[in-house]
Amino acid sequence: MNGDTTHDRDIRRVPTHQILAEDIKALGVEQVFGLMSDDTAVFATALDSCGVRFYGARHENNAVAMAEGFAFATGGLGVAVIGRGPATANSLHAANYANRTGSKVLIIYGEAATSGGGANGLGPDYKSFNATGVLGAAGIRTFTASSPATARGALADAAGAAMHGGLAALLLPTNVQLADIELAGSAPAPAVRAPRTTPVAPRPQAIAAAASLLQQSRTPLIIAGVGAHRSGAKAAIEALAERTGALLVTTARAKDMFRGHPCDLGIIGSFSHSAGRRMIDQADCVLVFGASLNLLTMSFGNALPKVPLIHVDAVRGNIGRYQAADLAVVGDARLAAEALLAAMPSGSNAERPFRSDETRRFLAGFELAKDFQPAPTARTLDPRALGVALERLLPLQRNLVYDAGNFLGIVPYLSVPGPGHLKFTSDFASIGMGFGTALGVARGRPDETTVLVVGDGGFLMTMGELETVVREDLPLVIVLMNDCAYGAELHFLKLRNLPVAKSVFPDVDYAPIAEAFGFRAATIRTLDELQRLAPVLAKPDGPVFLDCKLNAAIAAPFMSEFHEFETRHQ
Repeated sequence: MNGDTTHDRDIRRVPTHQILAEDIKALGVEQVFGLMSDDTAVFATALDSCGVRFYGARHENNAVAMAEGFAFATGGLGVAVIGRGPATANSLHAANYANRTGSKVLIIYGEAATSGGGANGLGPDYKSFNATGVLGAAGIRTFTASSPATARGALADAAGAAMHGGLAALLLPTNVQLADIELAGSAPAPAVRAPRTTPVAPRPQAIAAAASLLQQSRTPLIIAGVGAHRSGAKAAIEALAERTGALLVTTARAKDMFRGHPCDLGIIGSFSHSAGRRMIDQADCVLVFGASLNLLTMSFGNALPKVPLIHVDAVRGNIGRYQAADLAVVGDARLAAEALLAAMPSGSNAERPFRSDETRRFLAGFELAKDFQPAPTARTLDPRALGVALERLLPLQRNLVYDAGNFLGIVPYLSVPGPGHLKFTSDFASIGMGFGTALGVARGRPDETTVLVVGDGGFLMTMGELETVVREDLPLVIVLMNDCAYGAELHFLKLRNLPVAKSVFPDVDYAPIAEAFGFRAATIRTLDELQRLAPVLAKPDGPVFLDCKLNAAIAAPFMSEFHEFETRHQ
């Protein structure tokens, strides 16, 4: 008698790396980013073979940043596959950065084979690294596939954690990846618990108190942060501004949320223009939606007059974290704005100073391009004038990704369609995160122009990714803000009357290097040279690289603000 049963025939043996690749595809993931290592090569190949395309970077930090940029651009899960030991150590900078952004990122790391201990007969493991301890110390949620039987569940748990926002790491020991797993029938992937978020409605008592304050105000100001954008509060906030006679302003991360509105003052704080600062100083009440009020938003404490401040945020702990609030409203920005609108009496705002004809004429007549005195030299550009020119030349439907540095003074001069098209990469207060992030954004939005704005310091840390752009056919325009220095450090030293020589570097022409990789490249020292590239920039066809030589003497406004703040607190 044959002992075979239907149940026995349904059992199949599949390599664990293969079923994990299929589980990742079942999550809807169509691409992963990474840098192949001997301990993840088989897994990466399995992913690519089952239809999850593997995009390879030239450094682990950039691979993780690519996954974060993709998650930002799409709102979905960004996945990076990284090796163990030195590869894990190489990725820590970007892992910490990604964990702070709140994007949905999963990093799958290789890990040493599990064993019962004792001598291995092979000598030392040169890749030995306590990944669990190090990642845990950095505050990164870490999961381990300790056996083939638990591997699928560990992947599901890690993916679920990442989907709730922030970064999660999955460690895959090599022997677990290569071992077979027994599956019965179709063996669907373990369920991943996706987040279910319900907007928090504000308490009526808080709305009543806030409405009472606003009714007493003649010159109210509304500040919107990126939290207001994410909640879809734009229309409700604009309606509330109309009813209360308020002017509108945003944080840097929520830039251009109200672009085109006649009462938009642009960005508050370190990136403010003169008209914005003038009007903000006249506010007698400030209403904040979904903004943290950090040091740049507050110009290191000098952005706002000393008037009542109402702070609206969905998370109670965010209110008053950096700036004292006189009245807290805990709730979703859109729901809070709608509730305040309903609580405020309707009527004409003609008598409100911020809605007077004089104010409207003043704001309508303000030109950002005339808000500074250009200071080019014979061989360098004023970065502000460069921003004004790029604003005209680049496609309007664009994504801007910024690395970090003194060149961020260009931020007010380049617009985006809305906050969702603007990406800062300074969450870890570091240069070097921009290039990888821009590659991920470009992959997530291939039909739009993605522009990376990067300093020469951050670029030199990551320039190997020039090859990745061409090899992986990622649409990207790189604007190199080249002041031949670590610009922030240069001005940091200047403001303290200290020698600057060690922060300054030779004038290297990087355009031929980019051209050798396959970029359309140019060195730009004058606005006329930039203007000649107008057809190329209007509709980029392939990767474009501009080495823009800057006047290093021009400091971003936040440099002097930081110096003054430091001086006050010595």
